[in-house]
Amino acid sequence: MQLLNITFFGQPLRLEGSMAGWQQLYWSNQLVAQQDASASTGTESQLRFSLKKGNEELQCHIDLTLVWQPFKLIYQVFANGESIATGERTTTDIEKQVPIVKPPKVRKAGTIGLMSLAFKLFKSAKVIKVVFAGASLAAYSWMFSLPFALSLLGALVFHEYGHIKAMQHFGMRTKGIYLIPFFGGLALSDEKINTRWQDVVISIMGPTFGLIMSLVSLLLYWLTGEIFFAALASLNALLNLFNLLPILPLDGGHILKSISFSMNSWVGLVVCVGAAAAGVWLSYRFGLALLGLLLLVGSVEILMEWKLRHNSHLLPLDRYGQLFSSVWYVITVSALVGVIMYFAGTGDAILGLPLTILQS
Repeated sequence: MQLLNITFFGQPLRLEGSMAGWQQLYWSNQLVAQQDASASTGTESQLRFSLKKGNEELQCHIDLTLVWQPFKLIYQVFANGESIATGERTTTDIEKQVPIVKPPKVRKAGTIGLMSLAFKLFKSAKVIKVVFAGASLAAYSWMFSLPFALSLLGALVFHEYGHIKAMQHFGMRTKGIYLIPFFGGLALSDEKINTRWQDVVISIMGPTFGLIMSLVSLLLYWLTGEIFFAALASLNALLNLFNLLPILPLDGGHILKSISFSMNSWVGLVVCVGAAAAGVWLSYRFGLALLGLLLLVGSVEILMEWKLRHNSHLLPLDRYGQLFSSVWYVITVSALVGVIMYFAGTGDAILGLPLTILQS
C-alpha cells in the first residue's frame, strides 16, 4: 500500500509498504531505499538515502513510527541533519489518496488505432448499458414473464445502486450499473480501493439495499395484501442472501476475506474458523442444507488464502472495524433469512420456493 506521498525538493517522495513488513522508498519514481520492517504495532524504523541537488549531494533519512491498530504513520524527513518535513497519516488519509496513474503513450493513428478508438467510444457511451439491459429484459421475459423480468431487473438495479452509493461515499468516480444477462448486475468504478474498510462497505451496501427493498415490499404486502409484493420481497431476499455467501467474487466473499485477512494473530484465525463452523451448524440446524454447504466451501476457500494476507496492498481493518463488519454481516444475513422463512410460513407454494431451494 502507499503509506506516504509528499513533495521533497520538487519531486514526489513515496513510501510503499505492506503488512508483511517490507518498505520501499521512491523519489521521483526511482527506488532510493528499501528495508524489511516488522509488521507489529508501534514499530520505529529509519530509511537512509542520498540525493543530488545540483552539484551538491544530500544525505537524507526518514524516521517512521508505524502503528497498525488503529493505523497511524508518524514521519519526519531530514536532509543533511535538518528537518525538512514532518507529519502523520491515518486511515482517512489512505482512503482519500488517489492511485498513481501512468500517462498513456501517444500512438500514431492507423486502421487498428481508429477501430480501437471507435470501440472505446462505443464502450464509454450509454449504448452498451441499454443493449445489456434490453438483452436482460428479453432473456428473463422469455424464461418467465414480463412482470417478473421487470421486478427482477428492478431488484438487481437497486442492489447495484447500493454499491454505487458506497463508492461515491468514498469519493470514487463511478461508471454506472451494467445488467448482464443470466449473470445479474455489475457496478463499476474508475478507481481502485485502498483499504479493507472500503472493500467491506462497498461490498455489503448492495445486499443492505436489497434488504431494505425486501422490507419495504414486506410492508407494502401487509398494507395491500397484494401477492406481488410478497413474491418480490421473498425472491429479492434470496438473491441478496446468495450474494452474501463467502465465495469470491460474490459480495460475501469480499466481506469475509477483508475481515479475516485483517486479523494478525492465530487468535483471529481461530475466531474466523469458529464463526464459519457456527454458521454451517446453524444452517443445518434450521434445515438450510444448500446454504450450509456453500458457506462451508466458501469459508474453506478464504481460510486457505489467509496465510497470504500480508502480501496485500490494502490497509487492514482495525479491531473495531473487524467487529463492526462482522456484526453488520450477521445481521444482514439473519434478516434476509428471516424474510424468506416468514413467507415460507404462509403456506403458499410460490412464496415458499426460496426456502425450498435453501433446503435442497
